[in-house]
Amino acid sequence: MKVAFDLTSGDPKQLLTQLTVIDETRQSVMSQGVRPNFILAFRGPATKLVQTDPSQVKAEDRELVSKIAEKVRQLRGASGVTSMEQCGVAVRLAGTKPENVLPEIRVVGNSWISLMAYQAKGYGYIAP
Repeated sequence: MKVAFDLTSGDPKQLLTQLTVIDETRQSVMSQGVRPNFILAFRGPATKLVQTDPSQVKAEDRELVSKIAEKVRQLRGASGVTSMEQCGVAVRLAGTKPENVLPEIRVVGNSWISLMAYQAKGYGYIAP
């Protein structure tokens, strides 16, 4: 099962919930004997929630952003998570820096191009 998740939410609670449901979905697919190949693509407002510079995040959101980073670390090591990618265009537009993206996430030039390529390779597209 090949799926590319397009994660754009700038609401830390919502993004954490989406990551949790993606993980539950991964586990459910595996329990049915199917090997998932999940791509998690971060872009848009989600960009500021998956980087390491606390000055880019509202003080009241920092605890949730820490939980997001923990979930990203967990997912990166999980079976069935093929890749996690951050859009380089979104990094530039958000005013953040590529070196501040969580180390588990690879910065790509343009995630629209990556998402189109994944779809051409048979990946389903999900925008939660």
